[in-house]
Amino acid sequence: YEDEINKRTAAENEFVTLKKDVDAAYMNKVELQAKVDALTDEINFTRALYDAELAQMQTHISDTSVVLSMDNNRNLDLDSIIAEVKAQYEEIAQRSRAEAESWYQSKYEELQVTAGRHGDDLRNTKQEIAEINRMIQRLRSEIDHVKKQ
Repeated sequence: YEDEINKRTAAENEFVTLKKDVDAAYMNKVELQAKVDALTDEINFTRALYDAELAQMQTHISDTSVVLSMDNNRNLDLDSIIAEVKAQYEEIAQRSRAEAESWYQSKYEELQVTAGRHGDDLRNTKQEIAEINRMIQRLRSEIDHVKKQ
């Protein structure tokens, strides 16, 4: 009986430990999602700032007329660069999300198995207790019967 109590206590401790691990992983997932959101906001802010500066420069340039002949072969396509960075972050976020979901699923399945095992152990222990109680009742009735003789 004490062995079953020790097993149950150990199982409860294992459950608490696993729950802490699951909670820590969930918090990590939340932090990563917050970082992704912050980076997306930063990209959007930088894009808005760039658009505002570009509009201001175009207004300033339209006020002045300068003839300048220059060959600039560097074509920076910021929209595609931003889209590429965004795609990379989304891929990282998706991978992190998939890893976290997989980890949560495996931990959940482990907990289900552990809970089932402990449920079976508890059921068996209750059956043993019921059998022992029946045996005690039977022995008491035998003792009473012997005392009456």
